[in-house]
Amino acid sequence: MTSTRKDLRDFMFRGLMFESEARGFTAAGIQVGADIGQAEERLLSEALSPFGVARRNQALEMARLYAVLHCFENEIRSLIRERLQEKEGPDWQDKLPAKVKQAAESRQKTAFTDSWLEGEKSDLLGFVDFGHLSQIIVEKWTCFEDIVPTQHWLKQRMDELEKVRHFIAHNRALLPSEFQRVYMYIADWNRVIGL
Repeated sequence: MTSTRKDLRDFMFRGLMFESEARGFTAAGIQVGADIGQAEERLLSEALSPFGVARRNQALEMARLYAVLHCFENEIRSLIRERLQEKEGPDWQDKLPAKVKQAAESRQKTAFTDSWLEGEKSDLLGFVDFGHLSQIIVEKWTCFEDIVPTQHWLKQRMDELEKVRHFIAHNRALLPSEFQRVYMYIADWNRVIGL
């Protein structure tokens, strides 16, 4: 056996032994390796350190709410995508409401040609405005009527959440009672429709 092959075999064996031992330690409640949560918390703390305590606390509260809205909005996009693929077939994007599709395609084109940002650009629904999501559901009602109670129910919740989303996007702070209303709307959605 050549020296290189022996070194590789020994390295692999040591790695397997470490994994086996680490599983035992982890099962016993002993942390093995870096705590990613602590590292991220430290990095966030360092990034926010130049600002006052009240501003940092407010930012963290709003960040939590933004994270919830981010998840909610993108779950609705997934619901629309899955439902339309299932009910209208692989060319479902061609059947989107004309004005919604045109606006999304325009924003997508701009992202491809004029932007230095390299994030996700291929998903057309990613370029649909939050307010247009409910419009898609309403215009494609036959694809959603078995899971959404009524169009009024949908519009009421989505309109309220859109207002909150705009408020947060422009870095305005909400009151605690307004936080509770957002969480209530999303919990109501999850209870009735699920995510």
